[in-house]
Amino acid sequence: MRKMMSTAAALVFAAGAVTVAGATQAQAGATDYHGCPDGYVCMYPDASWNNDRPSHKWYTYGAHNLSNVYGVHRIVNNQTGGATMQTCTGYNGTGCEGYLPGGGWSIDKNMTPINSIRLNRP
Repeated sequence: MRKMMSTAAALVFAAGAVTVAGATQAQAGATDYHGCPDGYVCMYPDASWNNDRPSHKWYTYGAHNLSNVYGVHRIVNNQTGGATMQTCTGYNGTGCEGYLPGGGWSIDKNMTPINSIRLNRP
């Protein structure tokens, strides 16, 4: 069952909060969530699940640079073991903001100012 928080999703990253406002969480124990495999962070081409077909998938810890990614996209952190992810305004994981916890939490995020995504070890 998914949880919905009442605060705007933009506050998660802007405030740098560890709690996830406006995000949803996958059902506990799910291994593949909307096409995002267990252990991955996935991004969808718009603010939908795109028929469970992510446009990007990342598995390894560290920074992943983006190019030509604009507008609102849905991001799901399906990492396990307490791993988090961040969006960053600079390349190579610089200028990062907030944290999105793993376990299937998702957020709709304006990616226009974002140039990289960083997957963090627990």
